[in-house]
Amino acid sequence: MDKKTMMIIGGVAAVLIIVGGALAFMGGSHDNDPTHLTVAAHSNIKEPEAGFSPLVGWGCGHQNYNPLVQSCLFKTDKNGSIVPDLATDYSISSDGKTWTVNVRDDVKFSDNSTFDAEDVAFTFNTAKSTESELDLTNLANVTAVNKTTVKFDLVEPRSTFIYDLRYVGIVPSDSYDNTTYGENPIGTGPYVLDHWDKGQQAIFKVNDNYYNDKPYFTQITLLFPEESTWLELAKSGDVDVVPVATSALNQSVDGYQFVEKSAGRAQGVSLPYQNDTGEVFNGTYKIGNNVTADKAIREALNVGVNRQTMCDYIFSGHATPEYTSVDTRDYANPDGKVEDGNVEKAKQILAEGGWNDTDGDGIVEKDGVKASFELYYPPDYLDRQSLSTVFAEQAKEIGIEVKLVGADWDTIYNNMYCSAALMQQTSPDPYKSIYQQYHSKEADGFYMNPNLYNNTDSDKLMDDAMHSSDLNAANTLWSQSAFVNGGGWSPAGDAPFVWLVNYDYNYFIKNGIDIGQQPDGLGNDILINICDWTRTNSTS
Repeated sequence: MDKKTMMIIGGVAAVLIIVGGALAFMGGSHDNDPTHLTVAAHSNIKEPEAGFSPLVGWGCGHQNYNPLVQSCLFKTDKNGSIVPDLATDYSISSDGKTWTVNVRDDVKFSDNSTFDAEDVAFTFNTAKSTESELDLTNLANVTAVNKTTVKFDLVEPRSTFIYDLRYVGIVPSDSYDNTTYGENPIGTGPYVLDHWDKGQQAIFKVNDNYYNDKPYFTQITLLFPEESTWLELAKSGDVDVVPVATSALNQSVDGYQFVEKSAGRAQGVSLPYQNDTGEVFNGTYKIGNNVTADKAIREALNVGVNRQTMCDYIFSGHATPEYTSVDTRDYANPDGKVEDGNVEKAKQILAEGGWNDTDGDGIVEKDGVKASFELYYPPDYLDRQSLSTVFAEQAKEIGIEVKLVGADWDTIYNNMYCSAALMQQTSPDPYKSIYQQYHSKEADGFYMNPNLYNNTDSDKLMDDAMHSSDLNAANTLWSQSAFVNGGGWSPAGDAPFVWLVNYDYNYFIKNGIDIGQQPDGLGNDILINICDWTRTNSTS
């Protein structure tokens, strides 16, 4: 037996041991109660180290998803509209700096205490002062006007504030303790945390005080498995909902349906926008790259790569070409797209920009500088590793050398200002997906706008969008900022990124489970409408 075969067998054995351990933790036997649901969490829903508290990122922040235990002021309905949940309605002042939200008067927390506006004010004021992934820097103060009215005062008008109101779960002001809440959360959501086996699973049971229709599933066991175990978990038959790994997109599992959900999950390559002048931020972040700072390089890559080939080859068709990072959102700008897969045109762009292969090695150069740069990617994510590899291969066809570097996130962030990085974004909130990603800024070490892109015309439109009190008008401005006066953050403009694919979230869901009608573009939150789920067969 050769070494390679032994390594493969060893790897398979390790996966089976891990799966066996996970199933053993579930009790080692099949749960025949049809109202019990077992869900393997996708990698975007990490086991929360600090517990199930929205004030430190559970359900909101870097990733947004149903927190189960807590309710939010607003929710997303099956049509994708943001509608009241704990709130009943809201209004915005003429200057856009004060949002007034009215809340329900018939809600109790899971500990039987009464929910009111004071809990909302406490939640947001505490979240603002808590170190977490939540960005509430524009929130000046929150005040409970009376039991059912809460006033949010903003530093500046922000059209996207509705997304903060949508995703921050409300905690009780009277009993919240930041040292214990994460492990013993109290909320108004459809479930309560029954117990948490750290490193394995969390079990949630129905909240008897829930104010809306009670969910069909009376218990949810949420597992936190490694991606390498997902397929075997599905094959075990003991898990009802399992994410599908990139390596298993062509697989099928007996007794399960393959469910594909759109999510606006854009994946692509960030290209440093600044020239290398020797500047360094904070002693460790080198700034600038003289290859990627040349617009001809960025344009040629956007035109020369074949996005559809990536979708077919890497994702087996479970992805679509992505050009601007927000192609599927309401504020997309189709004029910002370019025609891709044209190697000859890409070579022409390079030649016109002064990049030529003078020594015959297949890599173009300009003023003695080779068209070569490093691309950092996280090797633990097979989709991003594969995408980086294919991108490098396609770049070489047009005469650009991309050197792949697999690294942890700290290393990637330390090099993002001077090297390319394989990035992803999913948020429907244009503050995150556009403003933070493309608005000019100084180096700060934060992963948004990793290439230090800047464009004055785009900045102006983004600022106007942020300060608008009309969501539709704001969406028009966001769209315009992508491509303005020949520039902008789209590939038809300044091309600071090479966005490549929009990768759907895919799941194996056991036959007989009906997940209802879910909104488009939010497939990263598979439990978004858990209260609508049912099981149509009599046994699980």
